[in-house]
Amino acid sequence: MNRYKRLVTKLFTALLLMLSSHTALAVAKKMCVFDLLGANGPVFSYMKDYKIAALNWGVELELKPYTNERVAAEDFKSALCDAVIFTGIRARQFNSFSGSLDAIGALPTYQHLKSVITTVSSKKAAKLMLSDPYEVVGISPAGTAYMFVNDRSIDTVGELAGKRIAILDSDPAQQEMVSFIGGSAVGSSIATMYSKFNNGSVDVAFGPAIVYEAMELYKGLEPNGGVIDFSLAQLTMQMLIRKTEFPENYGQQSREYVLSRFDVGMESVKKYESTIPEKYWVAIPESDKPDYREVFRQSRMRLRDEGIYNGKMLKLMRMLRCKKEPQQSECTATDKE
Repeated sequence: MNRYKRLVTKLFTALLLMLSSHTALAVAKKMCVFDLLGANGPVFSYMKDYKIAALNWGVELELKPYTNERVAAEDFKSALCDAVIFTGIRARQFNSFSGSLDAIGALPTYQHLKSVITTVSSKKAAKLMLSDPYEVVGISPAGTAYMFVNDRSIDTVGELAGKRIAILDSDPAQQEMVSFIGGSAVGSSIATMYSKFNNGSVDVAFGPAIVYEAMELYKGLEPNGGVIDFSLAQLTMQMLIRKTEFPENYGQQSREYVLSRFDVGMESVKKYESTIPEKYWVAIPESDKPDYREVFRQSRMRLRDEGIYNGKMLKLMRMLRCKKEPQQSECTATDKE
């Protein structure tokens, strides 16, 4: 027994020495972490595991939680943080390629999303992850963006005309989309969008399933509201660093690690989707789906021409969609993305 105890003690000591040596050699860096729920949320929890992995790449991260995404982005831009994680929509101002991954209607399913993230996380795509002085070092799934409506009869594009729709002030793509369908855009932040829906100031709000409980959207859905079961976009969380502040090859090691955790991230996404009661889900008639797809496609091309969406990313996603569903009309259209 004593021999066993000595062996366990030696192994534990060796483990501590190994961890301490990693820490001693690692450079200290600060990371802004945007999470709607702050230090108690799923993103911050995920980053605790990432922090341990980063020690192997020579960096000791100090995680700082933010519930305001705009402030996190400003602190990163001002070099108050060396790294940041926030939504792909917010990341677009730092890297238009990765930031266009969340383009309206571009990725119908999580399988599409995983395929694109796998492609852009490879060594061959490393240059596209650079936008001096920034580098995108990881992309994770944040869930499908759904429409939360206070009237469940709103299940076609035409019925959105004239409705008050909450949009993010930081995303001109949402403004363009609402204008195109004839809705009335109500500028908001992530912090205020859902309170406006709950108090009846807007008829429609967008977001992933996590906001249902976190923002108490059941208040705005009662008594006649619903969640439109159709993907408006595949939302992502993206990690960025100021490249010169980190060791060589940190970015590629990080991207590969984050990709390896994709399925873990999806478990969290699906858990939140399961919290929305079945009674709220509204299925779109199959006959209406082509109209949605075409509206989204036209919007993406206009936003590409305006320099908001990145053409290379749109082309990559179009090629992926057509590989999976070559019968779709866009695959033979003359005006391809």
